[in-house]
Amino acid sequence: MKRSALLAILLFVSFGFAQDSREQLGPADKPAKNKSPHPLVAVMNSVNAKLRPELTGKHPRVFFTEDDFSKLIERSRTTHRDQWKVTVSRLLVLKNDPPPPPADARRLQNTVGIAMAEGAFAYRIDRDPKLLAAVKRYMDAAVSYDIWGYRTNKPDVDLAAGHLLYGMGTAYDLLYNEFTPEERKKYREKITLQARKLYTYYLPKTGRSYSYSQNHVFIPVAGLGVAAYALYDEVPDAPEWAKLSRAIYDRVLATYSGDGYYYEGFEYWVFSTPWIIHYLDAHSHSTGEDLYDLPGLKKSHLYLAHSLLPDGQYVFDFGDVFEGPLTRAKQGEDYRRSHPQGRFHTNFNLLFRLAQRYKNPEIQGVAKWMESLGHSNAEDFWSLAWVEPDIKPVPIEQLSPSHYFSDHEVVYWRSSWSKSAVAFAFKCGPPEGHKTAELVTKFTDWHLSNGHAHPDANSFILYANGKVLTGDSGYAGVPMTEQHNTVLVDGRGQAAEGKGHDAFSDMPYSQLNDIKITGLELLPQLAFVRGDATAAYAKDLAVQKFYRTLIYNGREFIIWDELATGTPRKFTSLLISDEAIKSAEGRFDLSGASVQIISPEDALASIEPNTVRAPGPPGSVDKGPLRERGYRLRVEQKAAATQAGFVTVIRPSGPTESAKTQEIQ
Repeated sequence: MKRSALLAILLFVSFGFAQDSREQLGPADKPAKNKSPHPLVAVMNSVNAKLRPELTGKHPRVFFTEDDFSKLIERSRTTHRDQWKVTVSRLLVLKNDPPPPPADARRLQNTVGIAMAEGAFAYRIDRDPKLLAAVKRYMDAAVSYDIWGYRTNKPDVDLAAGHLLYGMGTAYDLLYNEFTPEERKKYREKITLQARKLYTYYLPKTGRSYSYSQNHVFIPVAGLGVAAYALYDEVPDAPEWAKLSRAIYDRVLATYSGDGYYYEGFEYWVFSTPWIIHYLDAHSHSTGEDLYDLPGLKKSHLYLAHSLLPDGQYVFDFGDVFEGPLTRAKQGEDYRRSHPQGRFHTNFNLLFRLAQRYKNPEIQGVAKWMESLGHSNAEDFWSLAWVEPDIKPVPIEQLSPSHYFSDHEVVYWRSSWSKSAVAFAFKCGPPEGHKTAELVTKFTDWHLSNGHAHPDANSFILYANGKVLTGDSGYAGVPMTEQHNTVLVDGRGQAAEGKGHDAFSDMPYSQLNDIKITGLELLPQLAFVRGDATAAYAKDLAVQKFYRTLIYNGREFIIWDELATGTPRKFTSLLISDEAIKSAEGRFDLSGASVQIISPEDALASIEPNTVRAPGPPGSVDKGPLRERGYRLRVEQKAAATQAGFVTVIRPSGPTESAKTQEIQ
């Protein structure tokens, strides 16, 4: 198979992301203010990272024991037989040859890591000699890669390193007794070499901080943890890798979402959350310490359920999420990643693991609902271990159709759980939620890296009659407020936008923490939300008030903005449309809706392409090309003023589900 064709196939199931040269992803070093030991050192010396004595000298042990496999094999032949057949039919190691070195095309090594773990697990279930040979080919390929990751950007210590350590460590543990002594030595030495590089890179030192809540920390460190437990009693320093991983995860878990919302966006929940689950499971099984008591994980099914659009095939895409209008139109470079083989890729089977761990029928219900929608997973094989038939799922119809994530200040509302529902999402909060304002002062070794969050306070996404009426613009190399349904002040957006991928890097979090939702009423067919985004703008703009009220009255959306500044300014209200905007008879027709500007009466309106700087290559995410993603309606008052009020009415085209319900009532 040609390498280009192989890459195209592997991209279907692998996620990986660019970085900005200005961002501080992972560790960051500054001159030390004092010579005190790094706070992480004390954590390393106090945590439990010891292999359970009964696992010493035994394989497998990281995720499963031999006894566990007896039960899993029985499942594959009985209760989970049909599911397992589908998994085996899609095994990557049997479908494709491993990419030859250097395998440095974007995301390519990520999939190699997943393929090794998947193939090794499948071999332990079916004992197919072809599988064992195929996994060895993939492991040999990983050994042959001089650089794990990208030579030009964080080689050996970033996302690919995490994927490969996880895959190779898992395969080494599962297949230990199938390898010859020479093979064990070869694989062990490569894992050791790469784990030591990652360990050294992440070691605490005076003046060092970490972006604990950001995926570029907890993904590679999860891989280090898996490798540590796989080699714990075979490599002298492996216990130290385990201690460092556990210490860093102490901070990762402490800074994780408090309300279940994921600040980097849905695409990143899909990409990032598996690694938290993998670390928690490897650590729990290897040491006996359960770290699952995490409010954000217990509520993450609410984030997935409410993020989905009523048709179930895309999401309310706040943050860095694919390509907005292009992906919704099933076009663009990212559609094949978001919908491999036409199936929306959501990694919903993680919810089966959470339902299993928490014994929660509601989580099980959301997972079964997403499964019924035809969604796909990157690691289907885990479902054999995670799906518990004895947990009776709560039907999705019994879940409230609206939810308020109070820490991150995001509201989701829909008229029902049917595919024909009217729905909206409204966002007005600090990038990582209010909880972060306190923790960032408590953990002095934590620095924020909010590049995947966007400067979009008081923005909204509307949906009716099977279409996004006005929505977001997708993953941006340089996120800008003008790419969202919110307001510019003298042509400028929120936070410190325009300087790179992280629009919040130069803004005090104490100021951002004042962004909040101040009013809320969510009823079955009516809704009201009020947000205060005053603090979202730089101080020099002297914004004194930006209150936005969104009302849905069962037939139309009403947007009311109250704005004030200390000096005369021009305010611009923005609406994004997937399709070309047409002006006719005092209104504007968007994709699936008509827009009427009620106030100001003399408003100036213009239509322009919605231009976004797309993400660039790893290390230069803010250097990507300009892309047109839909269209933008700009509405501003005629002259600068210290106060302004905008009232906009957005009416879905055709009768909506809620309007029909009102007529019946």
